[in-house]
Amino acid sequence: MDEDNLNLEIRKFLKQVGISSQREIENYIRKKFTEGSIKIGDSIKVSMNLTSKDGELNHSINESLKIK
Repeated sequence: MDEDNLNLEIRKFLKQVGISSQREIENYIRKKFTEGSIKIGDSIKVSMNLTSKDGELNHSINESLKIK
């Protein structure tokens, strides 16, 4: 297996995930803030799930984002 190629492919995937996820979270928070559903000082709980089609890969990250 070509380790350098694997590294590049994973990095391309993670870059796409990172950019699109950040955009989605920002849009969600702005919308909720405009609607008055959240305010300064609130926290938003978010999670990210990474899975493979065969179901053998399953990794979750949970975090709380503080609105300032």
